Amino acid sequence: MEQATEILIIVPAYNEEENIAEVLTDLGLLPFTVDVVVVDDGSTDGTAGIVESCGVPLLRLPFNLGIGGAMQAGYRYARENGYDLAVQFDGDGQHRADQIRVLLAGVEQTNADLVIGSRFMDSGVYAQGVARMIGGRILAMVLSFLTGWKISDPTSGFRVAGRDAICFFAKEYPDDYPEPEIILLLKKGGKRCAEVPVLMCPRTGGKSSITPIRSVYYMVKVLLALMVDLLRVAWGDDKEKR
Repeated sequence: MEQATEILIIVPAYNEEENIAEVLTDLGLLPFTVDVVVVDDGSTDGTAGIVESCGVPLLRLPFNLGIGGAMQAGYRYARENGYDLAVQFDGDGQHRADQIRVLLAGVEQTNADLVIGSRFMDSGVYAQGVARMIGGRILAMVLSFLTGWKISDPTSGFRVAGRDAICFFAKEYPDDYPEPEIILLLKKGGKRCAEVPVLMCPRTGGKSSITPIRSVYYMVKVLLALMVDLLRVAWGDDKEKR
């Protein structure tokens, strides 16, 4: 596909010294032009130094804000520098650079404001623990019901935002559970979301903080956060009508 648009790859990273060099190398092999920025979310290891040694632009947050704060910083950078598309590409080695083209094609095919790379669309196979799998399916069902969109992978962090979504995210982005929450907020904001099937890899290094017990805890808290988002939007709509 012809690359006439300005594309930014946002890489949020927190203590990813074992993975970040390989991630940046993978992105450097893309057969089309993109810009890359790494958002170091208050890492206490050598992540920032490795990024700097690779010559990649780096945004260093003064302390750990979580994925929501890191991504909003990246979206503000994208907005301020006039990018047309912004791809979220996690720094843990699970996302594949060769699948970015799939996301970009999804933007053209769907004309959606946000295109999510799904691990499970079209019966895709991706190894997960039982607790995470069940929690993910429940969240997918809830969000599909609330939005009317067919959502199969609401927690996927591999996604591409268009210019309108970039501006939207730069102003408003959830802190705690941004991936699923933002889907609902996009719907309420009159924007469109779509999914495309992508391939992902297991984490190549480091250790995930999400244990089976945390998976259940996460699911419950995300569902509560979605209900709060609904109430907040409903309250805002009610105030506007008065």
